[in-house]
Formats: sequence, C-alpha cells, structure tokens
Amino acid sequence: MDSWIDMLMGGLWGLLAGFITAAIGGPINVTVINESAVHGFTRAFVIAVGAVLMELIYSLLAFAGFSKLFAIPVVQAAMELISFLLVLWLGLKYLHAGYVPHENKVEEYVERKLHPRSAFWTGFIRVLGNPGVLLLWIGVTGSLLAHGAMADTWPAKMMFSLGVSVSGLVWFLAISWGIAHGRGKGWLSANGLRQLSKGSGVVLLLTAAGIGIRLVLLLSKHRP
Repeated sequence: MDSWIDMLMGGLWGLLAGFITAAIGGPINVTVINESAVHGFTRAFVIAVGAVLMELIYSLLAFAGFSKLFAIPVVQAAMELISFLLVLWLGLKYLHAGYVPHENKVEEYVERKLHPRSAFWTGFIRVLGNPGVLLLWIGVTGSLLAHGAMADTWPAKMMFSLGVSVSGLVWFLAISWGIAHGRGKGWLSANGLRQLSKGSGVVLLLTAAGIGIRLVLLLSKHRP
C-alpha cells in the first residue's frame, strides 16, 4: 500500500514541478511559440515532444547520483556558462528578426517530407545543449528527497519523471495549438509575428542575464 502512495506522490510532485518549470518559460517555450506562429501546430508540437523527451532523460539523470559530480564548482560553472551562451545566442537571434520567413513550394515539400524528424531533433538537441536544465532538476529532486516530500525509491522517481513529461506535453500542446489557431484565423499579422519574435528575444535576453548573474555569484563564492 505504501509503495502505491509513494508512486502517487511522486507522480503528483512531477506534474506540479513539470507545470511550473514549463510555465516559467525558456528557450523551448520561445521556440514553440515562434514555430507555431510561422510553421503551424505540427512542427511546433513535434519540437516540443523532442524537448520533453530530453527533459525526461535529464530528470532521470538527476536521480542517478549525478548531484555529486555537478556539485563541483568548476563543473557547475562550466554548465552555467554553456547555458548562458546558448540562451544569449537565441535571444539575439529572435530580437533581431527583421522579417517573417515564408515557405515556397520547394520548402513546403521538404518540410512535409522531413520536418517531423528534424523538428523532433531540434527540440531534443536544444534541451540537450542546455545543461542548466539538468542543474534545475538536480536542485528540484534533491530538495524533494532531502525534505522527505518524496520517497527515495525508483518507482516513485519514475512516476515523478512521467509526471514532468505529461505536464510538459500538455503545456506545449496548449501553447502550440493556441498560437497556430490564431495564425490560421488571421489573428497574427506579419507585423504581429515580428513583434512576437522580438518579444521572445527580450524574454530570452532577460533569462540570459539571470543565468549570468548566477554564474558571477557562483564564481565569486568559490574565489580562492
């Protein structure tokens, strides 16, 4: 009976944590929003599926004893630096978007033939290339286990990771459908898409600034 309760609690914590982290925003949120506006629902959601799968892997790795490795200041600083550079690059890319790309017949054909696969790997690799996500899940799972909010058993941990994935998929499903639906109804003009892209760039630059501040604090804390 206790094992089922532990699994249930793990799943509930996963749903809550997955929703909060998805709603906070970040590179994948921005990517899904912009892809929904430009290319429509399918491509955006396939990107989200790839991203959620990599996030599932990261959440499982966070339970696998990697916390000791990433507690090393040099390793942690390196991961924060990689995250900072990635988010900064994406922010500048979206902020300086001067036009909204339009597909021609050749692009439309290639997208129709290849985009589910390439879109999936786009989402997967963007999360893989953002090790700050792993640091986030190490912090979340470590805190839950340390405070006894979740049982330290693999069934409970698996349910937690499953809950994270379900929340993420539901969130991205809602976002990609909503933006794509607005695009299909003509609610988003070309100028509106440009403003959306630039607004996404601002959000990412603010996120990069936050990561940069964390990196500076980390380095100053461990200065010899």
